[in-house]
Amino acid sequence: MGKKRIIKQDEKSVLEEKEKIERALEKSRAARLKGKLVKGRIYLYCSYNNTTLTLADQKGNVIFWSSAGRMGFRGPKKATPFAATKVVESISEKVVKGDEGEYKLFVNGIGSGREAALKALVGLGINITYIRDITPIPHNGPRPPKPRRV
Repeated sequence: MGKKRIIKQDEKSVLEEKEKIERALEKSRAARLKGKLVKGRIYLYCSYNNTTLTLADQKGNVIFWSSAGRMGFRGPKKATPFAATKVVESISEKVVKGDEGEYKLFVNGIGSGREAALKALVGLGINITYIRDITPIPHNGPRPPKPRRV
């Protein structure tokens, strides 16, 4: 088998490689946020435990997302309508107010922050042209239990 050689990198080459990776990441972020987002999609997911809002372009590529947990809410406070409005306010900074952008809204889940988030989106002046509820609905339910044998 022989001996295995281990190549060690010096600190200078490691730092150069790290800077190179960071520059590439910054370029990709800048390219994603470059210019106005004229048309896009907003996905609102409200569960019993959290509220998540995602901003995407027409193809579905995520540009920005935020959630109640990310905003600093913990435990049962994450599912409140107040937390949902704060999540909407954080994402409205990425959406240019008063622009001609048109956004389609897709709502998923049955949490308590659903209505509050929708009202906050409209109240902040974001131009929503389409609202669709994509909450899954069971069509036949689970299999019924077998008859009892006596």
